[in-house]
Amino acid sequence: MSDDPVPVKNQPLKEYIGYIWIGDEPGVRLSVWARDPHEATALVEAEYGKGHVMSIWNEGDASSLR
Repeated sequence: MSDDPVPVKNQPLKEYIGYIWIGDEPGVRLSVWARDPHEATALVEAEYGKGHVMSIWNEGDASSLR
């Protein structure tokens, strides 16, 4: 048995929601389906480009106890 984490490809998709601010424009609400926060960030950067301020979260992860 290995202590390695489960590969991302085996994790279910979750909805990540948030906002992105581009320049001086008001924040744009966004939603992406991804397996983890890193993948969600990569998907947003692929659509809007890098270097913008963004906040992305999954409601289930945000409400779970740590």
